Amino acid sequence: MKILGISGSSRDENISGTFRLVKIVLENTGIDYELISLKGKNISGCISCLKCAKENICCIKDDMYDLREKIVEADAYVVGAPNFYNTMNAITHAFIERWYQFRHRAGDSLWGKLAVAVGVGGSSGAGPVNDLERFFMYSFIETVATVSGQGAAACFTCGYGETCAVGVPRMMMGENITITPDIIPGVTKQPELLKAAAVAGKLLGERLKNGHDRKQVAENMQKKLMEMFAKST
Repeated sequence: MKILGISGSSRDENISGTFRLVKIVLENTGIDYELISLKGKNISGCISCLKCAKENICCIKDDMYDLREKIVEADAYVVGAPNFYNTMNAITHAFIERWYQFRHRAGDSLWGKLAVAVGVGGSSGAGPVNDLERFFMYSFIETVATVSGQGAAACFTCGYGETCAVGVPRMMMGENITITPDIIPGVTKQPELLKAAAVAGKLLGERLKNGHDRKQVAENMQKKLMEMFAKST
């Protein structure tokens, strides 16, 4: 068994809260894993050319092309994204959007697999988590756990955080603020968040080790998706 971890953050690994949480989840599964950062990768969104409909293989030759087999071979996924305007950032969205290539003509490469969704934002990671969970559902993948946390908004390091009237520091902490390292939010400063990531990893590992039934999971997710569609009409 193997789990594919994806950090959609564009920040360096040593300062990215998204990368750190994804890694903690993976480390606690007790299962072999590979962690890939999308930082610096060239991945475009789906262009709706439908050339993938014949063989479920996308024709766009960018960095997603080399990731395709890793996605197919993985038994589960841990995907994390930063919160940009209450949604996942563009590179993560493009990465997940290109999973459209697996859907055609009852293509079941991803059906019944398991996942953990991770989101980190200046106030909350809920937006990206909700996006990821919805994308997983469309691929009939069950999200077994989510991890949502607060990280360091760019406003804390842009150079204008103390004076910008619409910046996160002043909105969260008041006008008379002096930005020092101790007040900058970070996932490592939140023990309960780190614990939640570890618990999510253990849960994912247990589900995989106990021989989860991919067919049953896929059927359950199909039913859930149909129920969601019925409510929206």
